[in-house]
Amino acid sequence: MRIHDKSSKFSIPNSQSNMKKFLKILLWIIVAAIVLGTFYFLYRNSQPKEEHYATVTPETNDIRRTTVLNGKIEPRDEIQIKPQISGIISQIDVEAGDFVHEGDVIARIKVIPEASQLSNAQSRIDAAQVEVDDALVKFNRSKDLYDKKVISREEYENAEKTLVKARQDLNYAKDSYRIVKEGVSQFNAQESNTLVRATITGLVLDVPVKVGSSVIQANTMNDGTTVATIADMTNLIFKGNVDETEVGLLKPGMNMDITIGAVSDLHPSAVLEYISPKATENNGANTFEIKAALTVDDVSALRSGYSANATILLSEVKDVMSIPESVVVFERDSTFVYVRTDTVPTPKFERRAVETGLSDGLNVEIKKGIKKSDVIRAEKL
Repeated sequence: MRIHDKSSKFSIPNSQSNMKKFLKILLWIIVAAIVLGTFYFLYRNSQPKEEHYATVTPETNDIRRTTVLNGKIEPRDEIQIKPQISGIISQIDVEAGDFVHEGDVIARIKVIPEASQLSNAQSRIDAAQVEVDDALVKFNRSKDLYDKKVISREEYENAEKTLVKARQDLNYAKDSYRIVKEGVSQFNAQESNTLVRATITGLVLDVPVKVGSSVIQANTMNDGTTVATIADMTNLIFKGNVDETEVGLLKPGMNMDITIGAVSDLHPSAVLEYISPKATENNGANTFEIKAALTVDDVSALRSGYSANATILLSEVKDVMSIPESVVVFERDSTFVYVRTDTVPTPKFERRAVETGLSDGLNVEIKKGIKKSDVIRAEKL
């Protein structure tokens, strides 16, 4: 006999129904949470955000406007020593860094004569020798006649003068031949063209030739070969360039502070003495060359070509009210700042026009528009 349990027959359907109700309620709860979260997010975004700013107050400062020019240290004059005769360097007596005096021998040149010049010089010797031989014959004849009282003393002396002159011409012809062949005169060997001498007292900066190098004397068709470059290192200048936007603020006589990267402990001063009247294009910008006379007690640490910077004071104001230039708003030809007017419940600022003066790139002079007690809005925090 089988007994049926009616309660177990309906227990499974009821549990499934309860689960469906629970899932529906959970889904509605999730949807409601999403909707409420969306409304809350939109509400928060629609509310004005509270902004916080740093503030500054005007101060009393000295403002100096300066400009820094790039350049290098150079001797005022670099003299290029060139030979007075063409030939081959046979000896060099100096090297870069040596100190020489005016007249010191720098190098010696061996002359390589041209065949045509040598032939012409030899022809002049031969012609002069013929003149000497002829004059000697005439002199001997005149002497015999003079001794026999046949001719006058004047005729005898004229024949003697002719002989003396002919012999001088022969000597000059021989000397010319020697100059062409050797570059040395027998009458003035110390001032020979084969000796290249220093023309100034100073430091040898460069010797671009070597023994055996061919050199050419300067002429109308050729600048000649530079044997050495000499400069007076006690007379130095700063040579640099200034941009066209600032050249109008410079004038000769302005003082400059020089900084030399290679010699950090040496800070010479300089006086501006030259501003080029013509611009040159440098990396797309127009610049003007300037030169300033250097004042330095010890030049032994300086070398020609050292890179240097020159700082020039363009203008200056003292004891003026100033604020950081970064807090100033520039619009066309007008300038403004934001001045705090209230702090409750939140800081409030009003836009106020100001008149600015000199700026050094960090701080700017304020001539009018604000008071010393005003609080100025700066960058956002």
